[in-house]
Amino acid sequence: MPINRRNIDPEGLHQRRVDNRVLYSHVVTVEPRRLIFISGQLARDRDGNIVGVGDMRAQLRQTLENIRIALEAADASLADLVRTNTYVTDINEYFKHVDVRMEYYIHAMPTSTTVEVRRLAQPELMVEIDAIAALG
Repeated sequence: MPINRRNIDPEGLHQRRVDNRVLYSHVVTVEPRRLIFISGQLARDRDGNIVGVGDMRAQLRQTLENIRIALEAADASLADLVRTNTYVTDINEYFKHVDVRMEYYIHAMPTSTTVEVRRLAQPELMVEIDAIAALG
């Protein structure tokens, strides 16, 4: 049974766009039967090594790949994402790589918050993302 999902971008709220593509949904409503919560994912490979030290693009890609893997383990996909929280150590550098984010969120634009923080779990880490997905 498919979930009843609706993305809403109210006319009274600004739509953030890059290259004429909406970057996130302000509101996603769902009538789920199952919610999936993904803890903060970092740019670590399966052996725990940090990928892309000093390279926001490489770290963002690895972090999103880890989210994809986590969702698949729960029999879900990136298309089921409804919420993400992104923490970055350099927001200006992060926004240079929006295209990477769009590669992963192309099927369903989740609601999203991005915050610049002073530091993550280790000084070499530049991005962390936690997520919520919904399945019917």
